[in-house]
Amino acid sequence: MLKEIYIKNLAVIKEAVIPLTDKLNIFTGETGAGKSILINGINAVLGQRCSKDIVRTGCDKAIITALFVNLSAEVTAKLDELGIEHENDEITVTREISADGRSVARINGRTSSASLLKETGCLMINIHGQHDNQILMDSEKHLDILDGFGGDSTLLDDYRVTFRELQNTARKLGELKKLEKNKIERSRYLNEIIEDIGGLDLEPDEDTELEQEYNIARNSENMIIAVKNAISAIIGEETANDMIADAGGEISAFTDDSSELALLSERLSAVEIELSDIASELEKVADKAELDGQRLEYLKERISTINKLKRKYNADCNELVKMYDDACNEISKIEVSDSEIKVLTEKREILLHKVTEQAKALFDYREETAEKFVKRVTEELEFLNMSGVIIAVRHEKGKLTVNGMDTVEFLISANKGEEPKPISKIASGGELSRIMLALKSVIANKDSIDTMIFDEIDTGVSGKAAQKIGIKLREISRKRQVICVTHLSQIAVMADNHLMIEKKVINDRTETSVTQLDFSGRTAEIARIMGGENPSSLMIKTAEEELRKAESI
Repeated sequence: MLKEIYIKNLAVIKEAVIPLTDKLNIFTGETGAGKSILINGINAVLGQRCSKDIVRTGCDKAIITALFVNLSAEVTAKLDELGIEHENDEITVTREISADGRSVARINGRTSSASLLKETGCLMINIHGQHDNQILMDSEKHLDILDGFGGDSTLLDDYRVTFRELQNTARKLGELKKLEKNKIERSRYLNEIIEDIGGLDLEPDEDTELEQEYNIARNSENMIIAVKNAISAIIGEETANDMIADAGGEISAFTDDSSELALLSERLSAVEIELSDIASELEKVADKAELDGQRLEYLKERISTINKLKRKYNADCNELVKMYDDACNEISKIEVSDSEIKVLTEKREILLHKVTEQAKALFDYREETAEKFVKRVTEELEFLNMSGVIIAVRHEKGKLTVNGMDTVEFLISANKGEEPKPISKIASGGELSRIMLALKSVIANKDSIDTMIFDEIDTGVSGKAAQKIGIKLREISRKRQVICVTHLSQIAVMADNHLMIEKKVINDRTETSVTQLDFSGRTAEIARIMGGENPSSLMIKTAEEELRKAESI
């Protein structure tokens, strides 16, 4: 429960310490005194967004600190999950809002985020304001309210496990069927890739390496031509060797007579032998070069083949390698999809049957819950002076969703003889407030949230209906802590702890104070609410009588 709130420099509140009891805490005060500021402060420590405009003019920051005690098991479990220490089942939650718009949150002095405040805050406090009546106007929220009243989520939890498994199975099956639909065309394309690229046994960056080798090998082709020409010049028709032999023959007849010619003839014979030897060496070079030429042809053909594939698939060599690997992987999946489809189809049918049966069981449970819900809410509405109002639950079967097959909408008839119609089309503001209070009352024991806050639950009501609301708030407060902001005396007299919010001007500055009232102070405040400022002695006596009467209720 919320034991104490400390506020400093929040709008017109300069500083205030607000003590609270574990029962019914009522805040009253003149219009504009700052009751809404209190709710804003509580919202701040619950992690709601805060505007820098709520910082008191001229101050650096606003500070709101809340002390929570007797924490529920759910809250302590959440704190343990978040790694936040807590002793004696109590924590302090602080929110600082700077004038420049920044804010800091702390739980037990440890810096926290606003989202963590929300996670813990929603387990400790439930705030009902006028905007919460819109929940009743939204039929999509009615199923949640009905389930909250039922209290047992076992069937729904089990159903959701099966439903999500069915969703996942159906999704996988859909993906495989989509793949199966295009399998023939896709398989043909993948096999073409595998055949085109796989036969080449490509290596990464191979095209670059081949181009480099080809450029080097291409020069050997010109060398082969030159060597062959040289051989032809030496030993071909009308070659240098023949001419040398002819020259030697011409002078050989005269070598005996001339020592000079004899010497020259020897030299010509040596040249002829040398040229023959050179021709022989050139032929060896040519034979070796012929082998390099075969490599050149291979390089030409492989580079040409790779380039064709690059153009065909608009990819470089590395991308072709990846395409081949991906195609191999994908084709293997396609080949096993038939068996998977069969298995998943059978699984889906089993899950569909199971989830349908669970949905029917959930529907039947909600049907029983709806009957109990109508009975209990009708009792509460009768107590709240709405005995002529008929409430009903339109409960129908629809398609399977994560919440079951149920569609639920609350209907009311505000006038005798009228058929119940959707709340959104019938209920007035005052009726919505009382219907919501009735709902809060019937589900008060269905959760572990210790504190309920009602902001202007009395909107649109007065007289006996207001008195009944006060009694109902006190009744709820016997089960959990209730904090209520009101402007009606019929509700205020029911307080176990009455706090007055009062606005004053001190040193030309507006300040709002929060005062815990004793019986005398309560009497004066109740008299003011009933009769305005400066109430008569008769009004004060009436206020005292109302307080005494409320004590006996």
